[in-house]
Amino acid sequence: MPQVQSSDVHLDLLQIASGFARNFSICRERSCSGSCVEVLWISRRGPPFSHGVFGSDFGEGEMAGSLLMLLLVAAAAAAVAEGKVVHVEEAHRRSMLANGLGSAPPMGWNSWNHFQCDGNGEAVIRETADALVSTGLAALGYKYVNIDDCWAEPKRDAMGNLVANTKTFPHGIKALADYVHSKGLKLGVYSDAGFQTCAKVQPGSLGHEEQDAKTFAAWGVDYLKYDNCNNGDLKPLERYPEMSKALMKAGRAIYFSLCEWGDMHPARWGAAYGNSWRTTNDIADTWESMIATADQNEVWAEYARPGGWNDPDMLEVGNGGMTNNEYVVHFSLWAISKAPLIIGCDVRHMSQETYDILASKEVIAVNQDPLGVQGKKVRMEGSNEVWAAPLSGYRTAVVLLNRHATDEATITAHWDDIGLPAGTDVEARDLWMHKTLDAAFTDKMAFDVAPRSCRMFVLKPRLR
Repeated sequence: MPQVQSSDVHLDLLQIASGFARNFSICRERSCSGSCVEVLWISRRGPPFSHGVFGSDFGEGEMAGSLLMLLLVAAAAAAVAEGKVVHVEEAHRRSMLANGLGSAPPMGWNSWNHFQCDGNGEAVIRETADALVSTGLAALGYKYVNIDDCWAEPKRDAMGNLVANTKTFPHGIKALADYVHSKGLKLGVYSDAGFQTCAKVQPGSLGHEEQDAKTFAAWGVDYLKYDNCNNGDLKPLERYPEMSKALMKAGRAIYFSLCEWGDMHPARWGAAYGNSWRTTNDIADTWESMIATADQNEVWAEYARPGGWNDPDMLEVGNGGMTNNEYVVHFSLWAISKAPLIIGCDVRHMSQETYDILASKEVIAVNQDPLGVQGKKVRMEGSNEVWAAPLSGYRTAVVLLNRHATDEATITAHWDDIGLPAGTDVEARDLWMHKTLDAAFTDKMAFDVAPRSCRMFVLKPRLR
């Protein structure tokens, strides 16, 4: 039987039981475009240099969860043998939003976490754009400068158009977009799939989708965060597709961020309408909120891919509510989870410790890796966790996480858990220590991890 590397088996079935085994990710989806079809796709867990979809490291009896699943795997194997394999990227591209954006998770800054409505104005946006450039963060990929809620007047003009608040944005959004673009950056704005935004100080876009999309395009907006408040109890699928269609007709490529809070499981349908979708409620600047948000987002890992990303909300790094070690965990988990890296602190006045986290080139590279596979928990033992994600170039990213508040722990990543064949000799790069380790690792790696801290590595097989 031929081996399959980084390929997924795609089967169209009308009725099938979903499940998963240790070595496979199995996902059932319903896609409607004219007619509806239910799709079951099976992915080999682990990096593309594992033994293939049906490789020799697949233990005997591990798929014995049900007779139906065994039959399914047999059918999939036959499809592989006959060459009838459709890569998951190709299969899902058919229903994904075709605006050409989001090939990697977006990186940038948003005003809400630090400023909320107070202090959110034209001067802050201009100075933030300046700071992203002067600090070198823009050169690392932080390109979006996003205005959140409270930027517009409480009422539309006589023609029904949104109008920038004349006190806080006296020169208007178009002039601000021009300034941000002159810095080599992109401007984002905020609206809501309801009658009012969440702060209830400006109109939402419900019923004005096409008009507002044209306005945003005319202003030169590059990113739209679209919230979920004050919607009159209309379902998200009655509201978000309308703005998606309007943006596609507006004549400008605008990244569409669905801020639906995960209420109706947007991971299942968001790729058809947006470039990313919130999977959680709003994050807060505490360890408890951050780690719970990471947990909630991880559940939907199988749905993330280039062009469409799970969004566990913006970064709190630098806002002061967590320790530096906790912020390192925060950034590490967002990076391996392929989450949007949207800074939420005041980059004009950040500490060196905050900058060092946000500017970690090697951790950012994990997030921006072109393979675009979201990391998952592969081992949990009490407060100890191992997260792993395959990367391009036959590499694997690993996070060893100690969630305990006071106790140090020795945490082990076993090759069997992270998708490496037994006996694979790897080179280990410590991303936060910025060094390649001298030790040889062939079946596992174990490290002491401080409480509420993590270690992060990229493993690369050594050539023999």
